[in-house]
Amino acid sequence: MKIVTITGTKNTGKTTLVTLIVSELVKRGYKVGTIKHTHHDFDLEGKDTFKHQKAGAELVVGSGESTFFLMNEKFELDKIIKKIKCINEPDFIVIEGFKFENYPKISTTEANDDYTITNVDVFKISPEEVAQLADLIEKRTYGLISNNDCGYCGYETCQEMAQHIIKGKISEEKCKMKKINEVELFIDDKMIPLNPFVQDILKKSIMSMISTLKTDNTEKQEKLELLIRNGKSN
Repeated sequence: MKIVTITGTKNTGKTTLVTLIVSELVKRGYKVGTIKHTHHDFDLEGKDTFKHQKAGAELVVGSGESTFFLMNEKFELDKIIKKIKCINEPDFIVIEGFKFENYPKISTTEANDDYTITNVDVFKISPEEVAQLADLIEKRTYGLISNNDCGYCGYETCQEMAQHIIKGKISEEKCKMKKINEVELFIDDKMIPLNPFVQDILKKSIMSMISTLKTDNTEKQEKLELLIRNGKSN
């Protein structure tokens, strides 16, 4: 899963660019998710879900032909991405906003920082240039980074590696922690890097224990999830 953010000031075409990029990536066969940053509430006043929230519900779920979740809590971006990854892992997440986060950015203004891939004038962009943007997104983006600075990639920090990916000097494959990604460990939503040896030990140990339980054949399942609450739980 790779991540790109679309940043810029108001009325510079951020939403338009998000839709163009999403359409191009989907056309290429990718599964795409999006995140929209806003300073406003998402629920509409007068709707039943709004009434549920005002009554004091901390979590409101709407279920029908589609499903949505409303929580009275502001999540950090990494936590949102991690939740998306657990529910329905897309190939790409396209984010509108969050300009101060350290993920690859395409800016709709002239603003530029160490994480900016390129700058775009959305009102003059052509279909060919949208395709070129998608090429850059394929090559110069990356997913969740642990920031534990393991050093296995040859760089001193994960962010140094990330900036070299953005500049096109290396690919995400340089991160040895992502070459084998069968087991992922999160502690309080922070990703902990596991080398292939540790991943293999954890997978075999847990699969061996699960095999003794009276359950469906776990070998046929694509994903198994284990949650450990290390402390008091309500």
